[in-house]
Amino acid sequence: QVQLVESGGGLVQAGDSLRLSCAASGLNFRWYVTGWFRQAPGKEREFVAAISSSGDSRYKEDSVKGRFAISRDNAKNTVYLQMNSLKPDDTAVYYCAVSGIVTDIPGRYNYWGRGTQVAVSS
Repeated sequence: QVQLVESGGGLVQAGDSLRLSCAASGLNFRWYVTGWFRQAPGKEREFVAAISSSGDSRYKEDSVKGRFAISRDNAKNTVYLQMNSLKPDDTAVYYCAVSGIVTDIPGRYNYWGRGTQVAVSS
């Protein structure tokens, strides 16, 4: 059974940092692309970042590139999302998911975690 478990969310102030983790089990994790998405109340789920099996990464261009960094540790079956200089607009539930390709389309991801809440106060 495939499981993805996110952790590391919390309530922080604007300008603070958080590191989210996505721990995977039940699949050959090292061969999959892992993506991070987020969903704010009343909004659609949006792509944040993705990392390939070889470590190539892609980011949501406008608001997170330069502040967020995705990385993976295949030995630990874990992908991380380092989030710096957090803004109130970053407030959302953050989800990790796995896919066979690097893409920003949620429907192309096969398995999803349950999410971790990030709240940024001004």
